[in-house]
Amino acid sequence: MSLSEKQKMLAGEAFSFGDPEIQADDAAARAWMVRFNAALAEPASARRVLLAEQLGAVGEGAVIRPPFHCDYGYNIRLGKGVFLNFNCVILDVAGVTIGDGTQIGPAVQIYTADHPRDPAQRSAGLVFGRPVSIGRNVWIGGGAIILPGVTIGDDAIIGAGSVVTRDVPAGATAVGNPARVLAPHH
Repeated sequence: MSLSEKQKMLAGEAFSFGDPEIQADDAAARAWMVRFNAALAEPASARRVLLAEQLGAVGEGAVIRPPFHCDYGYNIRLGKGVFLNFNCVILDVAGVTIGDGTQIGPAVQIYTADHPRDPAQRSAGLVFGRPVSIGRNVWIGGGAIILPGVTIGDDAIIGAGSVVTRDVPAGATAVGNPARVLAPHH
């Protein structure tokens, strides 16, 4: 039995974004974003109800300040007390897990969406995703970009404006473009 395009997407395989089921999920997410982003003046509790409608998991006390943008939402899992400031973007064609207590600055972008390196596959409209995992008690400075397939360990710090192209170990501080882990201070 062959997989549907959505099943391929969820399995991290190349899939066609133009597939009707995927397009329907995309349209539903866009309609949800209009409602969520219009709720900026609402109490955090009202926005949490909206988050729970669309996201895969929303831990107790998790907050996203609108505006917020994502591909689908259902591949995003927020732990307890997670905070995302204004203007964050999560391209969630694959899973994005954000651990308890993680703080994410404004305009941070988290990408799971990737594209084939082969030009024929790209021109055929194929896309794939690689999951992003962010541990507990991580601090990601404003404007940082987290690329597909990256894992950031617990208690790590990502400097503002950094472009994270590879895994960052627990407790490390990574800065720059591409982000490099700083030597620990003694």
